[in-house]
Amino acid sequence: MNILFFLTPKIEVAYIFDTFTVRQALETLRERGYSAIPMIDKNGKYIGTVTEGDLLWYVLEHREEDPENFNKVKIKQIVRRKNHCAVGADKKIEELVDLVKNQNFVPVLDDDDRFIGIVTRKAIMQYCTEAMIPNSLKAKQ
Repeated sequence: MNILFFLTPKIEVAYIFDTFTVRQALETLRERGYSAIPMIDKNGKYIGTVTEGDLLWYVLEHREEDPENFNKVKIKQIVRRKNHCAVGADKKIEELVDLVKNQNFVPVLDDDDRFIGIVTRKAIMQYCTEAMIPNSLKAKQ
């Protein structure tokens, strides 16, 4: 089944711009309660995903510096330790199973590599679970 049936559209997803500062990214993650967030450029192109671990390592590595630098350093300048794979909108949900073993959502891109939303690990697992239950058991429920 096509992933667009499971897509949480961009308008409903928190994301950050690559021009955000480290502090803005930290605050966005804290406000939303997320452990990872997509990063896009001003044209909506997907750059990558920033994790709380990326930010934690940055803070630890720069803790001796002036804390005001967190208001100046752009998020695109920090090292991202994980590469969250994004997929095109033409993929099937079954193709995402391996990806969500290591990431809690899969960014979805249009044909111009613009970010259009995410498919969550929960949605993928729910689909797989329902697909495994035989119709005879569904009828008894």
